[in-house]
Amino acid sequence: MSTPKHAALADARDRALEVRALYEILERRLNGKVWTDHELMMGFSNDVGYIGRLLLAHEGTWDIDGDPTAELEHKLSESLWWIFVLADRLDIDMTDAYNKTMDKIRAGLDNAVKG
Repeated sequence: MSTPKHAALADARDRALEVRALYEILERRLNGKVWTDHELMMGFSNDVGYIGRLLLAHEGTWDIDGDPTAELEHKLSESLWWIFVLADRLDIDMTDAYNKTMDKIRAGLDNAVKG
């Protein structure tokens, strides 16, 4: 098998953090403070739960207003945004973490397939 290509996520992370900075301006204005890590996780969890319903809508077993595919694109992208925001708050380099994780999973799968 070929050597896996490593992902570069820095541009996506930078864009996510630019958007987060704008949210923080609004949070300070409206709430007097920015969201805590726990509040961010609650927002992320809410979006992930909604993805479950959107998958049902995409399969035709749950009725929603709007286009399920467009909604899935939006919520999946937003979920990636949450991950970058949370990783930044926790001082985790997602490019490094992602590539290490994929290398580990890939090595295990390569061994299982060869086995």
